[in-house]
Amino acid sequence: MMTQRTVCWQTEKTPVDYERAVAFMEAKVAAIRNRGDNDLVWLLEHPPLYTAGTSANARDLVAPAFPVYQTGRGGQYTYHGPGQRVAYVMMDLQKRGADLRGYICDLEEWVITALQAFNVRGERREGRVGIWVAAKGSEAKIAAIGVRVRKWVTYHGLAINLDPDLTHYNGMVPCGIREYGVTSLRQLGVNVSMDELDRALRRSWDGIFGPAP
Repeated sequence: MMTQRTVCWQTEKTPVDYERAVAFMEAKVAAIRNRGDNDLVWLLEHPPLYTAGTSANARDLVAPAFPVYQTGRGGQYTYHGPGQRVAYVMMDLQKRGADLRGYICDLEEWVITALQAFNVRGERREGRVGIWVAAKGSEAKIAAIGVRVRKWVTYHGLAINLDPDLTHYNGMVPCGIREYGVTSLRQLGVNVSMDELDRALRRSWDGIFGPAP
């Protein structure tokens, strides 16, 4: 008799060192592929840092004030720091149709649905990765997405700006996009806690991804 797989959730209460997070994810990816471990959603914050994706352009690193980590995820430069909810998703895509494009679309929809709980309208933009919102007569990015897949198991994931120090983005060009800025729930006047954001993410999960196959 086969054991029903479940999606496990793990939440960290203190910032997690980036190198430790990557080592943890790589070990979990191997355990999912080799031992059939359950999928995992890992919610955390990082200390202030920048990461460079596989498409990062060195000229977009303008004046880095924090450590810069090279990473195998897709995308360009981004910032992580306190006040930002990072959601790393380690998931076996072979059991979900082996559709990477569909998975990224689902991550976007997950953010959009969670933001609706706070009456924030997040939107996709053609040719621009991430989730965007109306801000100060223009638009700005509120969530970044960057994933990596190894043997059809995902890792890395997304980051939603709840209340980070937005001046920390000044050290690089976020995702290589110079025309638009970044924002946060707090800057939009939405005063919610990290726990409330986490609950919104958990409530919206099954409607997007369904139960683990």
